[in-house]
Amino acid sequence: MSGLDVLPYAVAGWLFLAGCYGLATSRNLIQAVGCLAVCQSATYVLLLAVGYRKGATAPVFSDVTPGSRPVVDPVVQALVLTDVVIGATVTALLLCLIVQIAKRHRTVDPDELRELRG
Repeated sequence: MSGLDVLPYAVAGWLFLAGCYGLATSRNLIQAVGCLAVCQSATYVLLLAVGYRKGATAPVFSDVTPGSRPVVDPVVQALVLTDVVIGATVTALLLCLIVQIAKRHRTVDPDELRELRG
C-alpha cells in the first residue's frame, strides 16, 4: 500500500477525532450538534474509501455487458446515501430539541441546565 492508498482512511480518522474532540469540549449544544455532524462525515469518507476501485466507473450497465469493465461497489454508494439521509434527519431532530430547550430554559449551555441533572 502506498501513502495515497492510506490517505482516505487517515482523513476519516482525523475527521472522527476532530469531531469527538469538539463534542467533548463544546460549551454550546448547537456546536455539539455540528461536531456530531463532523463525526458523521467521517463515515462518508470511510465508506467511500472502502468501495473505491482504481480505474473503475459508475455501476451503470446499460451500454456494456456486466463484467466487461471494473465498476465501483454500488452497495457502498447506497450505504453512503442512506447515511447522508439519516445524518440530516438526526441533525434536524437534535436542532429542534435544542430550540425547545432554549425556549424553556433560556440557555444552550449544557452546564446551566440544572433541572435536567439527576
